[in-house]
Amino acid sequence: MITITVEDKNGERQQVEIGPNEDISLMDALKNSGYDILAACGGMALCATCHVQVLSGADKLPSPGEAEMIMLDTLPDAAVNSRLSCQIKVNENLNNAVIRIRNNA
Repeated sequence: MITITVEDKNGERQQVEIGPNEDISLMDALKNSGYDILAACGGMALCATCHVQVLSGADKLPSPGEAEMIMLDTLPDAAVNSRLSCQIKVNENLNNAVIRIRNNA
């Protein structure tokens, strides 16, 4: 079981447990946990509506790819810890991470 802490748009934090699944993105895990993630492009790194900030644990994640970086560069509120949740695979590297949902609709 992978546990992450999610801070929603209201600043409220909640721990979320994600069961083992070899091919699920953080975006899908958040949606499955009841968070309102628009995901307009369906996880293709083309819209940034799944924008999150990794407040803790970013150092354990792979670096963003070129498509993700291009999309993040279009966001006025992107920070150094910004990521597209569709591009982060749920695995042990995500365990104990703290994620803030930004959602750019």
